[in-house]
Amino acid sequence: MAIRYAYTKKRSEFGRQCMFTERTSELHVDLLPNPELSKNFLEKKFRDTAKQNTPVMSENEVNTIRCKVESRGMNHLEGGWPKDVDPLEVDQTLRFRKRVERDENYLNTIVNLGNAMEHYIKQNNCLCLDKDYFESEGGELYFDDDYPSIKTINFFRDPNHIKRTACHLSWHPDGSHKFAVAYGKFEFQRTPIDMCLDSYIWDIENPLKYDMSLKPASALLCLEFNPKDSWTLIGGCYNGQLAFWDTRNGSRPVDITPIEQSHRGPAFKVIWHQSKSGTECFSSSSDGQVLWWDVRKLNEPLETLVLDMSKKGNLENALGAISLEYESTMPTKFMVGTEEGLVVAGNRKAKTPAEKIVHTYSAHHGPIYALQRNFFFPKIFLTVGDWRACIWSEDVHHSAIISTKYQASYLTNGCWSPARPSVFFISKMDGTLDIWDFLNKRDEPTLSMQICDEPLSTLRMQDNGQFLACGSHQGTITLMEVSSRLYSLQHNEKTIISVMFQQERKREKILATRLKEQRLKEKGQPMQDKEGGQGLEDAAQQEDMRVKAEKEFFEITKLEFRKIERSAHEAGRPRSGLMRLWKECGGTGQSENGLGPTLLSSPNLSPMPVLVHTHSH
Repeated sequence: MAIRYAYTKKRSEFGRQCMFTERTSELHVDLLPNPELSKNFLEKKFRDTAKQNTPVMSENEVNTIRCKVESRGMNHLEGGWPKDVDPLEVDQTLRFRKRVERDENYLNTIVNLGNAMEHYIKQNNCLCLDKDYFESEGGELYFDDDYPSIKTINFFRDPNHIKRTACHLSWHPDGSHKFAVAYGKFEFQRTPIDMCLDSYIWDIENPLKYDMSLKPASALLCLEFNPKDSWTLIGGCYNGQLAFWDTRNGSRPVDITPIEQSHRGPAFKVIWHQSKSGTECFSSSSDGQVLWWDVRKLNEPLETLVLDMSKKGNLENALGAISLEYESTMPTKFMVGTEEGLVVAGNRKAKTPAEKIVHTYSAHHGPIYALQRNFFFPKIFLTVGDWRACIWSEDVHHSAIISTKYQASYLTNGCWSPARPSVFFISKMDGTLDIWDFLNKRDEPTLSMQICDEPLSTLRMQDNGQFLACGSHQGTITLMEVSSRLYSLQHNEKTIISVMFQQERKREKILATRLKEQRLKEKGQPMQDKEGGQGLEDAAQQEDMRVKAEKEFFEITKLEFRKIERSAHEAGRPRSGLMRLWKECGGTGQSENGLGPTLLSSPNLSPMPVLVHTHSH
């Protein structure tokens, strides 16, 4: 008799823990004994079994290679040189080396040892196991080992309990194993009273403890190492003063500018100027002034420039300066980025302050947070502001030669790569870092990386282009290393980028010329029409088109009024009276002279704003 019982269980209950519950017994099957089957069994009263109390052992023999050992002797001198060669004599050692290197046995031995050594070195290196899985039939890989990438190395956090913004960052000029960070608050009205004012110098190999602290009288907004003297730094403070440090003399500033001779607003940027002594610098502030200083005598500025576009030197009409640019190969030129989105190009050697402002570039809708020249092409410079980054040429003043698309997040900073002319970096308000490489892509970033969840405030590239440091709104410095693809100069890269910049420059000039010709043509067209009869016909056609457009506009407006009245009536709301106003005005939508609507010009009605939704045809 075949008895089968199916146990069913849901797939989601497989592997679940058994839960026991108390329940009464249930009888599923009752099998009665069959007496006939007992006749087939015999009763066995005795059973013999064998037991072994030790495990079973087995013996195996393996023959290995015998190692022969011999005792040999050798004559050893200093460095293993022969007896007739004095290792202290340079001429004898050189002659011996040349004689050995010319021997054919030596060359063959080196070749054989080189192949074996190369084999073991490759075995010791990390193997790319993905090649076995991603290799195509033609032997090519689906991925590129040298694709642009970036990896995080360390984090440097503000050691204070009140976290401050990393406002500015500067790499040490010698070796670039250290960098200085200026900590402050951009929300000046929300600055806590007990907030620490110290800024720090960090060593990239020790992220847990700062190498040195700098103690200013006011919070720093910028900090720069002197490229000619790595022991000295200059910093711009929130109260407009400039502080000068010599790290050999401790954390306190050596000298500081007097408050009455300093900026009247926060000193957002300071740059060392090219000079024989290496002690000159200049600074910018939101008060609209650019001041030149000599750190050997900080009691007053050497020169003063007021960024008044009317060139009258009126400080009340000056544009606030928040970014600076200076290239040592062009010692007389400088550039200033303003809060109004203008880039001011100046010449320091001009005779009068008015002549120092040479050109202006209308770059952005808001403040320009980054302004930097290309390291390989000084006439090309980068500006970062609002929601895009623009690349400009000094020869083209009306528009940028290259600009990125408007980004979803606000841009906060940017810089060129010092190792490659086609690479630049952009930081965003959403904590994202974009890496652009024109040799790879031109319409979108080559690589975009989420650095943190807070806004990025500053970034700075190391001089060799290998390390990148980004500062955040909460004072965290993220040190990253870029791949060799991003800091190794590519084949013919300078030539390709130079041709690209030249083509974009020519294109912008051609477009500007065409636009100028079109405007001149439009201005001269009415005078030419008056001389011939064709002008009268064109004027009549334009008038007919204007009347037709006005008629269509007011018809659409009337329909919209009716829809609003109908929806108000259906909803039970009081009628808006728009159709009543329309009828009082004659229902035509035009005034008595036919020049415009009477809805707003009727003498019985007071002027009132009316929101009209129209549909485009």
